[in-house]
Amino acid sequence: MDKYRIESHKLHFHVDRVHDWLAGKDIYPIYVEISPSGACIHQCLYCALDFARHPSVFLDKDILKKRLFEMGHLGVKSIMYSGEGEPLMHRHIGQIILDTKRAGMDVALTTNGVLFDKKLCDATLSHFSWIKVSITAGKRTTYAVIHQTGPDDFDRVMKNMSYAARLKQSKGLKCALGMQIILLPENHKEVTLLARKARDIGMDYLVVKPYSQHPFSKTKKYKNIKYAKYLGLADKLCKFNNHRFSVIFRVHTMKKWDEARHAYRQCLALPFWSYIGSTGSVWGCANYQTRKEFYLGNIYKDTFQKIWRSQRRKAFMAWAKDNLDTRRCRFNCRMDEVNRYLWELMHPPEHVNFI
Repeated sequence: MDKYRIESHKLHFHVDRVHDWLAGKDIYPIYVEISPSGACIHQCLYCALDFARHPSVFLDKDILKKRLFEMGHLGVKSIMYSGEGEPLMHRHIGQIILDTKRAGMDVALTTNGVLFDKKLCDATLSHFSWIKVSITAGKRTTYAVIHQTGPDDFDRVMKNMSYAARLKQSKGLKCALGMQIILLPENHKEVTLLARKARDIGMDYLVVKPYSQHPFSKTKKYKNIKYAKYLGLADKLCKFNNHRFSVIFRVHTMKKWDEARHAYRQCLALPFWSYIGSTGSVWGCANYQTRKEFYLGNIYKDTFQKIWRSQRRKAFMAWAKDNLDTRRCRFNCRMDEVNRYLWELMHPPEHVNFI
């Protein structure tokens, strides 16, 4: 019951942009991820971006506003606020969300949910397409250990998201409210408990996903985790599905973790998305932020259009085509399914005309 296609991709709904890319045109991204905050209130054991923290750095709201309206004009369709820190730590995040929507783009948020209180929820919920909360346990004690925080934060998240669900229902809002748990040895016995709690407080879905080792992460604790022994959870979680709530158990992604990589040897997804970090730097790929080869420019110095059309980015794309070996990339990265789709378009199998 994955109506949001979290386990897959949605690039085939953007035929015009894909057509232009296939024709060799230099397209603007459909989706941009932005990190408004370099700081985080948690120090999660599984954090993939522990190498990229900028604890006291926050994006300038006025510069960002200018760039948001520019990106909307250029054809960017959506912005997700997430990144190397907790986005809700930015003291102007409410205004930033409103500005993004006014710029004509869809807005989404990945957060730990601790700071999504009643005031912020009232001001912003109607503007979101979706909100996904990372909550990696079903019990407050386990949550505290994995998130490296106090157990009361678990209660705050549940309270905040319960209120968001009630507000959504009372106002007839369309924002999809979800939770996400990364399946780990410490929490696998609590997934069904979390599914029950998420359903009971009014969430639309719970995503159960595998860990993905970042090549630059300081965290190595789960590097060799295997998921074959956890696949049986899928049957137990099906009982929570109904017309209002679904558990998206990412079995396809888990199986990929234990299998060989796909045949594609280039990251073809690079033109379709971008990442802006908390320092204002624009990166060719979020997974390679801090690597000089992937640095495209900074929104404090140049417009997004100038950065995207720059010689530096053209040089990066040429370099990536010849030198970026996807076998060394983060396994099961966010663009894996997009890359599989684009690679197949570029290398179609036999008999494709027999539709």
